[in-house]
Amino acid sequence: MLILKIKRGKMKTEEFKKYKAHYISSIRKVWANSKSKAFYEAAFPAYSNANPLINFLFWQRIRVAINYIEQNGPFEMVLDFGCGSGVMLPFLAGMSRKVVAVDIDFSPIEQIKSYTTFPDNIEFQDANEIYSGRFQNGTFDVVVALDVLEHVDDLDKTLRQICDLLKPGGRLVVSAPTENIFYKVGRWIAGSDYSGEFHERGSKEIRQAMSSIMKVEQVATLYYPSPLFEVFVGIN
Repeated sequence: MLILKIKRGKMKTEEFKKYKAHYISSIRKVWANSKSKAFYEAAFPAYSNANPLINFLFWQRIRVAINYIEQNGPFEMVLDFGCGSGVMLPFLAGMSRKVVAVDIDFSPIEQIKSYTTFPDNIEFQDANEIYSGRFQNGTFDVVVALDVLEHVDDLDKTLRQICDLLKPGGRLVVSAPTENIFYKVGRWIAGSDYSGEFHERGSKEIRQAMSSIMKVEQVATLYYPSPLFEVFVGIN
């Protein structure tokens, strides 16, 4: 079992390739044994997909987010909101004193732990407890929400709660599918593992909701002329 530990500083291309290869291997091993709903929601089919284009697109979102976070770190406290398989956690652990990882279902990450030992400065918390007073307002420098806000039922309430947890000037880093015609055609071509049935909205709706309470800056669009994903950041 590998301890996936990332040192502070800019992640080089070769380091990212090793990081990616290890996670793909772990996810494929878990996916081969179980195809539960939780693993679909955590995007196991996409992160482990053998199709080079699908694989590139999903991992490029991770690379873009890592590049952005590196430019603004290191940090004291980071929240991974909807950590899924934990794909961002080793990197975030190297960029901050403490990482809090939250989700409503930890079964994906519990399976990944069979192949990866996470750094000790990561705390796992049930998402239902994150607003219970365990953390005061203004606790976090950064909240990472990669491909999760399209799933939540009450987006406006969730964004207000995230803003409360962020420090003044803190950043909410988001990636989300466009849900435009190009994305829907691509999902159809990719097959039944990509139904999108868990999605409530697309990146446009998320960005608009964030804009009403935060300053929003675009980080990347993947890719013109047929954008499938967007990465953007809200500044509290």
